[in-house]
Amino acid sequence: MSATAAVSTRAGLGCASAEEAAYTLDGGYALEPNADGTGGWLAHRASLDLPSSGAGDDWLPRDMLEAARDFRPAGAKLAHAPRVLVLYGSLRESSFSRRLAHECARLLEAMGADVRVFSPQGLPVRDPSLEDHPKVKELRALSLWSEAHVWVSPEMHGTITGVFKNQIDWLPLNTGSVRPTQGRTAAVLQVNGGSQSFNAVNELRRLARWMRMPCTTNQSSVAKAWQEFDEAGRMKPGPFRERVVDVMEEHIKFTRLMRERRADFPVDREMTAR
Repeated sequence: MSATAAVSTRAGLGCASAEEAAYTLDGGYALEPNADGTGGWLAHRASLDLPSSGAGDDWLPRDMLEAARDFRPAGAKLAHAPRVLVLYGSLRESSFSRRLAHECARLLEAMGADVRVFSPQGLPVRDPSLEDHPKVKELRALSLWSEAHVWVSPEMHGTITGVFKNQIDWLPLNTGSVRPTQGRTAAVLQVNGGSQSFNAVNELRRLARWMRMPCTTNQSSVAKAWQEFDEAGRMKPGPFRERVVDVMEEHIKFTRLMRERRADFPVDREMTAR
């Protein structure tokens, strides 16, 4: 694709072309995945038709989120709901990174975002011979569809988990002349089994920088995560929950600001005639 063609197909759509922005699949917007493991992007909801719903008590401060939901940058041209892809880094049934990712998804939906949560279950270990695997195709298509990412990883041996890194490894730095992550915003969060640290979020920021993704300045590191969620998987009241709300509120505003410029604009060094 020529540079001119790339610009024309991406104009007015944030980071995606019209075809990329329309990506979906049967069983995508569902509570459970398909037989091949793809789809089930709304696993965070308690009810398919009720955005931002979840198990247990609905603690979301909806009135407080109105400002973020209604925020529009001056001169904004894009009116569609911000498209946000949420990734998490554990396969455990009781995964706290998945629980935190689902809380982030609910908050973002309450602020008007179109959210898809990708399940890493069934995604093969990075192998160039497996690029036609349905989970690989789904992950790459979701990244192209998105205007923003939310990354949630446990800290394992002082860094992110292999489950999370494997998802990033499957996102190529470029496809032809297009970087599938370039210009998309990222928010970074981590869960800890013990005391609070920031190793995982620091590593996530380094990955985002390498993928040319501007990061929301706020972040969350949840210490002793096993104490911060109730039996239904919802976050308990406290400063960690309040910080997660702050991070998601900042992220949706940052995304609305950044998506007004197409992904290649910040790195376009073409000189114009004067």
